[in-house]
Amino acid sequence: MIDIKLIREEKELVKDNIRKKFQDEKLPLVDEIYQLDIDFRKAKKDADNLRNEKNKLSEKIGDLMRQGLKEEVTAIKEQVGKISFQIANLEHQEEKLESEIKEKMMVIPQMIDDSVPIGKDDTENVEIEKFGEPVVPDYEIPYHADICEALNGLDKESAGRTSGNGFYYLMGDIARLHSAMLSYARDFMINKGFTYCVPPFMIRSDVVTGVMSFAEMENMMYKIEGEDLYLIGTSEHSMIGRFKDQIIKEESLPIMLTSYSPCFRKEVGAHGLEERGLYRVHQFEKQEMVVLCKPEDAMEWYNKMWSYTVEFFRSLDVPVRTLECCSGDLADLKVKSCDVEAWSPRQKKYFEVGSCSTLGDAQARRLGIRMKTSSGNKYIATLNNTVIASPRGMIAVIENNVNADGTVNIPKVLQPYMGGLEVIKPKQK
Repeated sequence: MIDIKLIREEKELVKDNIRKKFQDEKLPLVDEIYQLDIDFRKAKKDADNLRNEKNKLSEKIGDLMRQGLKEEVTAIKEQVGKISFQIANLEHQEEKLESEIKEKMMVIPQMIDDSVPIGKDDTENVEIEKFGEPVVPDYEIPYHADICEALNGLDKESAGRTSGNGFYYLMGDIARLHSAMLSYARDFMINKGFTYCVPPFMIRSDVVTGVMSFAEMENMMYKIEGEDLYLIGTSEHSMIGRFKDQIIKEESLPIMLTSYSPCFRKEVGAHGLEERGLYRVHQFEKQEMVVLCKPEDAMEWYNKMWSYTVEFFRSLDVPVRTLECCSGDLADLKVKSCDVEAWSPRQKKYFEVGSCSTLGDAQARRLGIRMKTSSGNKYIATLNNTVIASPRGMIAVIENNVNADGTVNIPKVLQPYMGGLEVIKPKQK
């Protein structure tokens, strides 16, 4: 949510930002909010003036009572009663206008950074840099689900019976590889100075609307029937929500957190759930990084955070690239975002394994998260980034380490997490 001052003072700038995001249907909202804000401030000013008048009259009543002028007191009391009625009406008007303004402000997109490329959708995202040499071996690489099934590590058929499409069982050494990657990601981030957390996996609606746009909420979140609780789609939701309505000491910033959680997503509007594979599913596990910092430090942290994901995947010998998200591909709360994509030697192209975003003060404004400074309380900046989301990240490791005979080499950094195992082979029947 942007600062209302931007609409008061630079509404054309706000409109230009909306055009850059190709959301022209929202343009009328800016003028509506502008007028509502004028009406709100007028109602507030009128109410304040009436309160001052009421206070003066109340003081006058005391003087008249002491002089025994009862008729004058009665007249003034009637006047005070009328003023009180007017104040009540104005307060009701203020409350209604404030609610209307907030409702409309919640769908106005955050001001994007000047460096964001302008484009309508993800087809216009821009490659920034490649890391590692993408290799295509001289033997055919099977589909990742076939590799896992051959290693007795995947059962989607049974999951279909228990839970439906978009769910899976991981088993044996494939399940161990999945857990090993998450454990390694945890330690990788701890070694970067981040504090490890395991957050609540359900959050209330006021936290959900504080951390994401309504469109994201509708397409992603599973609601618990009969309760004001949602399953989290990423641990960022809980982690940022932890600071709701808090005032943080300036010297405590930056706050650097890395969190593990299962994640649950409806995937409404996505490109369809795979029948056999693990690329797009309803549940997965994730190691996330979250930073709360001073607004002026946000871009520095943004660049650090995506570079950590690149470093993480390169330590697994997976070639990756970074892709700058264009304006039309940015969710409404984001100032700037980039994806980290891993090389798929089977598809001979890159696919997304992580996303890094700086949201400016958008989440902080919605959730009331501020820092205490010598010049008053100010909103902070929030950032989030994927270390790894698995099984998607595991697909990248498997494809880049599968051998011609169907066995999979385990990257050296993961071997200690798998009891020293170096190669995953089919179990002997």
